[in-house]
Amino acid sequence: MRKVIGIGEIVLDIIFRNEQPIGAYPGGSVFNGIISLGRSGVNTTFISEAGNDRVGENIIKFLKENNVNADNVNQFPESKSPISLAFLDEHNDAHYLFYKDHPHDQLDFTYPDIQPDDIVVFGSYYAVNPVIRPQVVGLLDYARNHGAIIYYDVNYRPAHKNDVMKVTPNLLENLEYADIVRGSYEDFDTLYRMQEPDKIYNSEISFYCKKFIYTHGCNPVELRGENSFQKSYPVPQVETVSTIGAGDNFNAGLIFGMLKNNIKRADIEHGLTENQWDEMIHYAQEFSIKSCESIYNYVSKEFGEEKKTELNK
Repeated sequence: MRKVIGIGEIVLDIIFRNEQPIGAYPGGSVFNGIISLGRSGVNTTFISEAGNDRVGENIIKFLKENNVNADNVNQFPESKSPISLAFLDEHNDAHYLFYKDHPHDQLDFTYPDIQPDDIVVFGSYYAVNPVIRPQVVGLLDYARNHGAIIYYDVNYRPAHKNDVMKVTPNLLENLEYADIVRGSYEDFDTLYRMQEPDKIYNSEISFYCKKFIYTHGCNPVELRGENSFQKSYPVPQVETVSTIGAGDNFNAGLIFGMLKNNIKRADIEHGLTENQWDEMIHYAQEFSIKSCESIYNYVSKEFGEEKKTELNK
């Protein structure tokens, strides 16, 4: 059975509406997608660090309860779990404040078993953080040498806009490692002050990676590929409760679609067909919508059970 290996931060998301807290849930950009995949019957592993505190203990327990291998989540002595405050606006979009001591980040893990056509997913500031860069690159090299598919979600938030120059070499290296890159309007506005998907693809992405997915809230999903392939996918209109996990679950759905349709690294290298992309984007949007219909950062366990049945057909 193919595996999905995620590497990223773990945070406790405290969610506010009208300036009052309404819930606190384990989160983190790659983490959210991995939980949804674990609930959907996918063989998942997560690599990270958790605080050596009550929050960290609860999050590791949460990973295991959702069928995610947490053997490579380390707790360092005297470390505290990072906190994110997510303020929902009138459209249920989140605006964040992060409380994390990035200069003291540590990352220590043994490489998990990675086989050809397994999928490694990484992204956000964690993917470019200079402090843990050697460990992240080590994993990417290991994954590439073992024939894995590498999926990169840029997910670069305005909270780090002053670090753009410092992390640009790491960002470019990530694009080079990636087989598929996804990014949002906010990411590229923060990084390049660019909003046009064609301009972003042609000037910043295509030299390094040919498969590019651009998302912009309720606007169409834009897909760009080699040989001038491009397609727009309208986004279904839904009543949202919270958009916190929208992009993370888009990634999860796309990866689920890759596994469901048995898309392998060789298929990606040779160029995916329009039909293959349609299937993957279908699942990406489905997972994303399901996560937006609740206050949680992931798809429900009930939805996961449905997908588990579908995956095993």
